Amino acid sequence: MPNAPLRPKRAAVEGPQAAVFTPLYKQIKHMLVQELERGAWKPGELIPSEMELAARFKVSQGTVRKAVDELAAENLLVRRQGKGTFVATHQEPRAQFRFLRIVPDQGDPVPATSRFLECRRLRAPAEVARQLELKTGDAVVYIRRLLLFEQKPLIVDDIWLPGGTFRGLTAERLAEYRGPLYGLFESEFGTRMIRAAERLRARGAEPEIAELLEVAPGTPLLVVDRVSFTYGDRPVEVRRGHCLTEHHHYRNTLT
Repeated sequence: MPNAPLRPKRAAVEGPQAAVFTPLYKQIKHMLVQELERGAWKPGELIPSEMELAARFKVSQGTVRKAVDELAAENLLVRRQGKGTFVATHQEPRAQFRFLRIVPDQGDPVPATSRFLECRRLRAPAEVARQLELKTGDAVVYIRRLLLFEQKPLIVDDIWLPGGTFRGLTAERLAEYRGPLYGLFESEFGTRMIRAAERLRARGAEPEIAELLEVAPGTPLLVVDRVSFTYGDRPVEVRRGHCLTEHHHYRNTLT
């Protein structure tokens, strides 16, 4: 942590454009993210107060508040009235529904039940390796799971994870774990998913997927391809979800 007061940084810009300054609160935000990345505060842990952070960084409390506001809006921190600001965790229901966008047409979203069908190490297919920024043939952990809502199969997930990061992840560990999958990645492998990029397309169910979802082959499905990233914009998961949307839909909010 710096001891000297921070000042707006000026980034060099080519051409006739004027110099671009980095606001103080952006610098503070960057430093807070660095602290989160190195594990200074664990998921679910209370971070220092705005006053303490302002004293540490030698900036105004308002500057710190603006940085924290942005991190809360990005779901890296969570404000709790009267308690303070905490590191966000995937163990919270709010975080779980943030990454699970398939919701019922009627009623409120309900937690899913996971049934893990497969977990093994294999060599990364070329496209998966590219998306995970690995070399073709590097080790990955492949997981297939079935998500059930109110005991009805709704989603088949195919998941690929970097083998080095998730060394030790086994079918046995998955079978005994009862929380959200991203919670396991966070607590036992030190990997927090902070954002994801998705592509959606319609596709008919292939026979193997149709059997798992208990529908006829060719039934229309929503296929969601996702790449999830951790701190430093590092990709740490490739996922393909085959979703039955007869009574459900994909929900997103644009802001």
